[in-house]
Amino acid sequence: MYQRHYSCTLASILLMLMFMEATCVQAQSSNSSSKRNLDAASTHYQVLSPTKTGQELVLCLARGACHNKILTCPSQCPVRKPKQNRKHKGCFIDCSSKCEVTCKWRKANCDGYGSLCYDPRFVGGDGVMFYFHGAKGRNYAIVSDDNLQINAHFIGTRPEGRTRDFTWVQALAVMFDSHNLVVSANRVSQWDDDVDALSIRWDGEAIEIPAEGDAEWKANGGEREVVVERTDNTNSMKVTVAGLLEMNVKVRPIGEKENKVHNYQLPADDAFAHLETQFKFTGLTNQVEGVLGKTYGPDYVSPVKRGVPMPMMGGEDRYETPSLVSPLCKVCRFKGQATTLAAI
Repeated sequence: MYQRHYSCTLASILLMLMFMEATCVQAQSSNSSSKRNLDAASTHYQVLSPTKTGQELVLCLARGACHNKILTCPSQCPVRKPKQNRKHKGCFIDCSSKCEVTCKWRKANCDGYGSLCYDPRFVGGDGVMFYFHGAKGRNYAIVSDDNLQINAHFIGTRPEGRTRDFTWVQALAVMFDSHNLVVSANRVSQWDDDVDALSIRWDGEAIEIPAEGDAEWKANGGEREVVVERTDNTNSMKVTVAGLLEMNVKVRPIGEKENKVHNYQLPADDAFAHLETQFKFTGLTNQVEGVLGKTYGPDYVSPVKRGVPMPMMGGEDRYETPSLVSPLCKVCRFKGQATTLAAI
């Protein structure tokens, strides 16, 4: 009798302990999920039905002063993704502590911080403009940090009598965790604004960005959401990798007039389509490296000469990588998983 009572009591205790453990795990999971849902982020919001005048509304979900507040796009830029990007600014919503909406062009600003344009000209995180020429057919680490690497592939030409190449950025590879996203300008013999010359590859596979609806493609790279969205009908896109970066990219050619003014001597069957890009980074470490990345270091002092027409930045040997998707260079810091090294 006592043995049976003892067994029943022990069984009851075990059941109670199992129930308490399950309840605890469920609570932890719920709290973790709740924290993820409320993690502070400028773009963490829920889109609501627009106003009668067509202005978009959002409910901010980010933690902080803006949590649960409703923000309205102004009449000057009533929607986040205007269909005619060249003529209309987009509504930029910031649900961080700023809690504001602003009107901005949805394209790279070649004079803004973190820009990479022309042949090629950079504006660093310190606001200093400089040129980094490199060489045609080579690849260079633009940014290299613990969780992020961005490489650029240069195209170019060297007219007779010149001692260096004219160069432009034809492709960018964004590497993080075990993934790579490659954005490239297609080779075009004759340029046409209405023909898309921008290609995207995700982990080596070509992806198509829809032209209708939200005109965007999404993927979850581990815990990070990746969004590629059109910011114009053709040749203009925005790439967002959650917690790491945003970049606005546009493809443009070298025009006939530009070719003559600079004496590039480009062949008649190649428009030399290339990328104009502006980056916005999140969470870079103090040890960040790369042609552009190092300019975001807290103690960085630019070595380029100020006040000259073309302030030059050297270091090609330090930043050159074996391929577009290789994280290896003399000063590279990226610690992503080995699968990032897959060739394209």
